[in-house]
This record gives sequence, C-alpha cells and structure tokens, in this order.
Amino acid sequence: MVRHTTGAVRGGNLPAPTIRRDRERLVSLVHPDRLHVFVRRVCAAMGSSEREAGLVADQLIGANLSGHDSHGVGMLPAYVDGFSRKRLQVNQHVTAVVDNGALAVFDGNSGFGQVMGYEATEAAIERAKAHGVAVVGLRNSFHIGRIGHWGEQCARAGLASIHFVNVAGHTPLVAPFAGADARFGTNPFCVAIPGQGDRPAALLDMATSKIAMGKARVALNKGVPVPEDTLLDGEGRVTTDPSGMFRHPRQGALIAMGEHKGSGLAIVCELLGAALLGGLVMGEDSMRRNTIINNMLTIAIDPEAITGRDCLVSEATAYLDYVRASALREGFGEVLMPGEPEHRSRIDRADGVEVDDTTLSELRGAAATVGVPEAAEALD
Repeated sequence: MVRHTTGAVRGGNLPAPTIRRDRERLVSLVHPDRLHVFVRRVCAAMGSSEREAGLVADQLIGANLSGHDSHGVGMLPAYVDGFSRKRLQVNQHVTAVVDNGALAVFDGNSGFGQVMGYEATEAAIERAKAHGVAVVGLRNSFHIGRIGHWGEQCARAGLASIHFVNVAGHTPLVAPFAGADARFGTNPFCVAIPGQGDRPAALLDMATSKIAMGKARVALNKGVPVPEDTLLDGEGRVTTDPSGMFRHPRQGALIAMGEHKGSGLAIVCELLGAALLGGLVMGEDSMRRNTIINNMLTIAIDPEAITGRDCLVSEATAYLDYVRASALREGFGEVLMPGEPEHRSRIDRADGVEVDDTTLSELRGAAATVGVPEAAEALD
C-alpha cells in the first residue's frame, strides 16, 4: 500500500462566504479551506479514513482552484450517491493484476478514484525511476477526477507522463464525428512535462469532447447556456441548452473536439485506457452499471535515464518562450502555454471559490444523506 500524509488540518477562523447575484442565480464565494473541511467531514461520514478523506478533498478543491469546477466539489453529491448505491467502496487500495517490473496493471476495486489514482501514479513513479520508463494501468476505479492532477504528481517527481483515460459505467456522453447520438465518454487525455520546482513546464489536460460533462452540469446549475457547437439535443440537433444532456429517455450528446481528430483520439483512449487493460469499455454492459468507472493507462518517463531533467527543463523553457513570442492574431492578447490558465486560476481563487446556489443545495443534501447535515456549516 502506498502511504500518503495529507497537509495540516484546515479549519479555524476562516472568512465567511460572500454572496453575489450572477445572471439571476446566487453565487457564493467560499474559502477553499472551508470547502476542504466540508469534503473531509462528508467523506468521514461515509466511513473514509483520514488519509482517504484528505486525498479526496485535496483533489476536488484542487480542481476548483485550477478553474475546473466540473471536476471540483460539485462532484461530491455523485460520490455520495455512488456510496449509497454501493457502487463506491470506501477505504480501498489498488491491487496488482499484472506486475512485471516496468509494466504493471492495478485494479481499483471500485474505490475512491482520488486514492486509486494516487496509488497507481505513485507506483508508476517508483517504477519509472527504477527502470527509466513505466507503463502502468489502472482499471475498475470509481471516478478519478481531474486527470491533470496525476500528470502534476508525475511532474513533481521529475517525470514526463502520458495518460489515456476512458469513462464508462453509464450511458455514453459524446457523439462520434458525424454521429447524432452518444457512443463514448469524455475520455480525457493528458501529457505533463516537468519544469522547475513543483510547477510543470507544460500540462495538457483535456476531455476529448469540446466541453466536459461536468461543465454542462455547471452551466445547468448556473442557468447559463453552454458554448456554441458543443452539445446536441436528444434529436441530434446542435443546441446551447445544457438541460438536453439531462433529459430521459432522449438524452443529448456532447460533441467531440477537433472533428474527426478528437473523435479518433477518444476512441484511442477507450482502447488503450480500458480495452488493453481488461477494463470496462463503453457499450451495453457499461450502460447497465449505473455508476462512474474510470480506467487509465499511464506512461511515465524519467528524463534522467535519457538526457537528464535539467536538459529537458532547459530545452522546454527555451521552446515555450519561443512559442510565446509568436505574433498575435487579431482579437487575441497573448499566447498561453498548456497549464498556464490553471496556474493563474490558482492565484485568482486562493481566497475564494465561486459556488452557485444549486450546487450549494446539492452539497447540503449530500451531507444530510450521510447523516452529517451540520457539516454544511462550513459552507455558510
């Protein structure tokens, strides 16, 4: 079992949330430490160990701080629902299915993805440092959250990494190129390149759909439209109404990014991230599960086994500076590198994360479901 120690206990005298009105919806600005306390208390009520509760809270609030509310604290009600339905098993650890030095496959035993992802990534790091490269699979994990979190874990250890992920266990969410109905999940793809200190030189972390499913949920909760050309309704027509993704039985579909290229990458994520590992792929069996299952293939590479980390960081820094210096197209103010929006968001959100009133209500309901309604005091 990989051991992890979370940071100092959060809490104490924290600033109370401020509230403002956003497009007729109330939005509260909640301090990240308050959210952290809330998530840990709800997880503890489900029976999670202190370590597990801390890992879940670290990643969920980390996603909010990074600007990805789709993978943040708003996912907690889905976790409580999975626990209530016995789809999510608490206090699990990865178990080895294949263990062949630089190649390993672990089963996540339907445990918290924040723990399964951490332990599988730690194994990839250890093996890459021993062998120069590691290929590590994780299958049958509950939702593993924002994939960039695992890329950042590798980058902090000085490794470059590639991650192929599929999303299964429920109805499909994304239509293939030229298709009018959903046939695969949002199937994220991630690449992380180590940089100076703890910050990656570059972090590409993206769903292979134009927007993540969680962003449709956030838009629905806020009462705002999704961007143009990102969503199909139940009839296969392009729409900006996020409610189309939540209607039954004629559920809509997200649109794959990059036309045929994004659709093709999503299929590759399905095959490498799941089929290769013996994990659940999207299809009729998946649709009957009524849960959230992620499978992930990680390739971790130690630069010290090739030219050295310092050489990679130097070359990456010089190249990224060269790219940034590009002349700007009309209507653009700067050229951003992969990972820079997340870095800036962490600075901007350090003192408060915006949470809409619908999500706050869902969080309070989740706390009540597991018998700790008083935990929601951290949100007030």
